Amino acid sequence: MNASPPVPRGLYLLTPDEPDTAQLLAQVAAVLPHATWLQYRNKRADAALRRAQVQALLPLCRATGVPLIVNDDWRLAADLGADGAHLGEDDGALIDARAALGADAILGASCYDDLTLGQRAVEAGASYVAFGAFFPSSTKPDARVARKSLLRDAQTLGVPRVAIGGITPENARQLAAAGADLVAVISGVFAARHPASAAHAYRAAFDL
Repeated sequence: MNASPPVPRGLYLLTPDEPDTAQLLAQVAAVLPHATWLQYRNKRADAALRRAQVQALLPLCRATGVPLIVNDDWRLAADLGADGAHLGEDDGALIDARAALGADAILGASCYDDLTLGQRAVEAGASYVAFGAFFPSSTKPDARVARKSLLRDAQTLGVPRVAIGGITPENARQLAAAGADLVAVISGVFAARHPASAAHAYRAAFDL
């Protein structure tokens, strides 16, 4: 009988809203070795720029062995052969995304502060669930607030649990201890004075 694959743990790195693709690649390359997964997320980009940036990031991710997950747009992920997609509540049906991406793709769902949403997401084909915000976030200042106990309760779902929202290397340890398998971070790395050191610190938060 085949052993179950190891549960991914560590830093789930999300890209900043960077319009310059060359600059984006340079920023990502400097920190990618410390990431477990990379999510392409650019809320300000049009469709053409999103496609170009995903195409540019794919070879970098392949070279480092870090899966590339596309935020919001599972069709783009499927079209370009990315490793998966992440959907919020208004980004389409998980069951359609799973059918298009295939059984082996990484498919995530934002479940905010609601365990029931997590249960429904897993039933629809999600391979991980994301909860938060656990702390105040500059990226989403009006985000729903989640309690750390939700991470423990979500263990019953049987999939990796991602924590989001205002996460620092210091409070990441609290979330890891509470049951988070990964912490999703944008500005905590890319806006840091020393991004590579910050990324390393997030990863080290899981050395419990």
